Parts: sequence; structure tokens; C-alpha cells
Amino acid sequence: MDGQHQKQKNKYSIIVPTYNERLNIGLIVYLIFKLLREADFEIIIVDDGSPDGTQDVVKQLQQVYGEDRILLRARPRKLGLGTAYIHGMKHASGNFVVIMDADLSHHPKYLPAFISKQLETGADIVTGTRYVKGGGVHGWNLMRKLTSRGANVLAQTLLWPGVSDLTGSFRLYRKSVLEDIISCCVSKGYVFQMEMIVRASRKGYHIEEVWFLNS
Repeated sequence: MDGQHQKQKNKYSIIVPTYNERLNIGLIVYLIFKLLREADFEIIIVDDGSPDGTQDVVKQLQQVYGEDRILLRARPRKLGLGTAYIHGMKHASGNFVVIMDADLSHHPKYLPAFISKQLETGADIVTGTRYVKGGGVHGWNLMRKLTSRGANVLAQTLLWPGVSDLTGSFRLYRKSVLEDIISCCVSKGYVFQMEMIVRASRKGYHIEEVWFLNS
């Protein structure tokens, strides 16, 4: 089966955790629909009780794009990123899951590259990297850059995960693989993304990378 036919067969569930993202979520949704016209996808917005009216904006977007394409799966308060993914997966009907931030640091323009890489390689996971030629970060202060880079260097030395960017959270997973990995994870917060990719590597899953510029 060629890539185009496989792409049409696949469905992508894009999980976007939000907290006070009223000003960004409309643009993100618009860009996803614009850039993934040829793909079958749904956007699952897991909002942790944002007080800024994020959920009201999402409901307006549902009226435009349809409640079957934009799923609002709210929670009463901030409960952590890992549990947000688990919550979103419970409602995902796709065979692939994309996880991305809502603050535009993960620009939707890179989504076609993630999908293409998976189709070309048959990867179980495609992870975004800021640490290969073409990737990078924009607008980060020196301390944030050093912390991120230092964490990656330390993890590369100790864990040998086989990928260049462990701390990023812009990724595409085969749904069954994400369910397997996330069920094993025990970390919370900043280390969670690192544990996910290290466990995937240890389990022998096929991981590919796509460069992106972290805004």
C-alpha cells in the first residue's frame, strides 16, 4: 500500500492539553484544519478548568468545525500533563495520537512532516527534535536553553535512548504504543517526557525524528 492510500486509511487524534489558552486555541485549530486537509483527524482538547474562558472558545470552535472533529474533554482542575494524555486517549478514535502544546511552541506547520516521516518509515513514534540541523528554539532565555540542553546531554550519557531530544513533548505515536508506554511511566512534570521516550527505546519501538523550531 503506498503512502497516500495509507494516509487516507489512518486517523490521527491530536491531543492538546490546555490551561488558560483562550488567545491561542482558535489559531491552533484553524492552522491544523488548514494544514491537514488531506488527513482524517480529530482534535481532543483536554482543558484543566481554565478560568480565562478557554472552554467557551472551544465550544464556539465546535460550532464551526463540528463536535465530531473537536472534542472538548474538560477536567475540573490542573491534574498534570501525563494524566491529561491518558484522559485524552480514552476519547481518541484514531490509530495514531499526536501530542502537542497549546501555546504555539509546537507549530502545526510541522504536523505534515511528522505524518510523512511515519508513512515513509513505518515508525511507531515520530518525535520532534530541536537539536539537529534545522531545529532550534526561539525566544528562550539562556538559562532555559542551558537547562534543556544540559538535561538532554546528561540523559544521552546515562541512558543512551537513541534520540537527540528527550525533553520535547511534540510527538506522534502509534496509539497502541502510547498506551503501552504510558501505562509503565511513573514520573510527573518535566521528567515525564524523558521517561516516555527512554521506555519506548528500551522496549525496542521504532523511533524517528523530525526537526522543528520551538517558538
